[in-house]
Amino acid sequence: MGRLFGTDGVRGVANADLTAELALGLSVAAAHVLAEAGTFEGHRPTAVVGRDPRASGEFLESAVVAGLASAGVDVLRVGVLPTPAVAYLTGALGADLGVMLSASHNPMPDNGIKFFARGGHKLADELEDRIEALYTSHGAGEPWDRPTGGGVGRVRNYDEGFDNYVAHLIGVLPNRLDGLKVVLDEANGAAARVSPEAFARAGAEVVTIAADPDGLNINDGCGSTHLSLVRDAVLEHGADLGIAHDGDADRCLAVDAEGNEVDGDQILAVLALGLREQGHLRKNTVVATVMSNLGFKLAMEREGIELVQTAVGDRYVLEEMKREGFALGGEQSGHVIILDHATTGDGTLTGLMLAARITATGRGLRDLASVMDRLPQVLVNVPDVDKSRVDSSAELAAAVADAERELGATGRVLLRPSGTEPLVRVMVEAPDTEQARSVAGRLADAVKSALG
Repeated sequence: MGRLFGTDGVRGVANADLTAELALGLSVAAAHVLAEAGTFEGHRPTAVVGRDPRASGEFLESAVVAGLASAGVDVLRVGVLPTPAVAYLTGALGADLGVMLSASHNPMPDNGIKFFARGGHKLADELEDRIEALYTSHGAGEPWDRPTGGGVGRVRNYDEGFDNYVAHLIGVLPNRLDGLKVVLDEANGAAARVSPEAFARAGAEVVTIAADPDGLNINDGCGSTHLSLVRDAVLEHGADLGIAHDGDADRCLAVDAEGNEVDGDQILAVLALGLREQGHLRKNTVVATVMSNLGFKLAMEREGIELVQTAVGDRYVLEEMKREGFALGGEQSGHVIILDHATTGDGTLTGLMLAARITATGRGLRDLASVMDRLPQVLVNVPDVDKSRVDSSAELAAAVADAERELGATGRVLLRPSGTEPLVRVMVEAPDTEQARSVAGRLADAVKSALG
C-alpha cells in the first residue's frame, strides 16, 4: 500500500489492503502514540468508535475495538453513524480519541480508518506519521507493552449517540423547516437514519431514497456521486429541493425544485450570504480550494466577501479556517465546514442549513443559488507524464501563458500534478463549454509534449 496514511486516513480494499490485523495494529499504535504525547495523562482513556454500514465494517470495527481495549483504552461503540457524528461525539463526550470506519464515497469493497484527536479534530500529520512508524516497528517483531487485569480497556455500546447527535443538529439551526418538502438521498450509507430524523424533527416533509443499507449497496448508483436519482425523485414528488449525501455523510450536494444541480461552490455562496446576514461570517471571509469555480470567486467579489483559497483537500481548508478563525469553508465536491458547529465536513448539517436559508428567505433554491454563475469547467487528466516537472517546464509555461491571454479575465487555467497517480490534471474555465474544451485540449497536448 506504500505510505499507509493518505489525506483522509487509511483506505484500501477491505480484507486485502485493509485487513483485520492492520486495523488492530494501527489502533494499538494510535493508543501508544497518544499516551506518549500526554493525551491520556492523569486519567483512564476513552475512545468513540463508529462505522458506516459496509459489510467489512463489522469485522474491522471488532478489530479496532480489540486493539484499543488491549492497549488499555475504554471504548464507547456508537454503531452506524456518519463521520461527522463520530467527530462530534468525540468532542461532546470528552473522549481522548475517535475512530471512524468508512471509505466515504468509495465503492463498497473499499473501507478506511480515520482517527480523530480529542475535541473531534483530525489527527495532525505528525501524529499519523508516528502511529505508522510505531505500527511498522512492531510489525517487524518488537513486542507491545500490554496492560493486564483491571488495566485492560472496557467496551460498551453507546446507543445514546444517535439522539445526542440529532439533538445537536436541531439545536444549531437558525430556524425551522416547516412547509418545506425535501428529498433525501442517503447513498445507502451512514446517514440513512440520522438525516431523515433530523429533517423531520426540524419540521420538513421528508421523502427518502437509497436509505435502506444492507452492507453491500452503499454508494451503488446513488448518493452525491450519482445525482440523477435525487433529481428524478424531486421532480416526481414536487419537492422544494433534494439533498444527496455520500456513504459517510460528510458531503452534501443538492438539486433545486426544477432538478438543476447545486454544487458545493453554490452551497458555499448561499451559506456565506446567510452567515453574513446573521453576523456569523467571521472576518467577512470564506475559504475554498483552488478548484472552486471562477464564478464563485467573482460572486464573492461582487458581494464584498473575501475569499481565501487553499490546496485541494478539505483538510487544507480546515487548517486555514482554524489558523485564522474563519467560520465557513469547503470544496466544490460538497465538503462544507461550518466551524462553529462542526469540526469536519458535515453533510447533514450543511443540508439543514441550506434548507433553513430557503425557509428564512422565502426564496427557492434556484433563486438563492443564482448569486453565482457557474462558468463551464473542463477537466482533462493527462497520464504517463513526469508530473514533477509541471512547474519547471518552459515549454509548458509558454502554453499556459498563451491560454491565459486568450481567456483574459473571463476564464482560468490550472495545471495540477495528481497527489496519488502519475498524471497531470488540466482544468480550464471559460465563458462557454466549447472554448473551455478547445483550450483544455491544446493544454493537454502541451503537457504530453513537454512532460511525456
